[in-house]
Amino acid sequence: MPDGYFHYGLLVALAIALLVAAFTDLRRRQIDNWLTGAIALGAPLFWWASGVSLWPGVAIQLGVALAAFAVLAGLFALRMMGGGDVKLLTALALWIEPGLFLQLLIVMALAGGLLTIVLGAWHVMRRQRDRLAVPYGVAISAGGLWVLGIHYLPAAATAAKLG
Repeated sequence: MPDGYFHYGLLVALAIALLVAAFTDLRRRQIDNWLTGAIALGAPLFWWASGVSLWPGVAIQLGVALAAFAVLAGLFALRMMGGGDVKLLTALALWIEPGLFLQLLIVMALAGGLLTIVLGAWHVMRRQRDRLAVPYGVAISAGGLWVLGIHYLPAAATAAKLG
């Protein structure tokens, strides 16, 4: 297992990727496949750096990601969620432990509701009659950054100091 700096570096890279996802979704209403692919491909490095066991640790992470994808793909099929949002949340499910992933979803829902209210008000003030498009990648990134900031980064920074 590598030192704490590598673990911390991976978490910082994930945080940066989430900021990029939020920015591109806000700007272009699109989350790039290369970005979600990089997040997903970084998960095995994170498991290794974190000392996650293959059984049951990695198996559980894969199971949560698969379950998240199944539910979110259903929401995509109902046109309730964008494809980039589905891929980003599925990739995050590979990184975030199951109990904390539920916390991510709650923060994401709260941030998404607030974002919808703000954009809805902006939409009404500008008297636009077209359909309101909410860049939900911003809310997903907010949930991910919240969980990283509260649960992962402080522990990684402490481990790096001790390591």
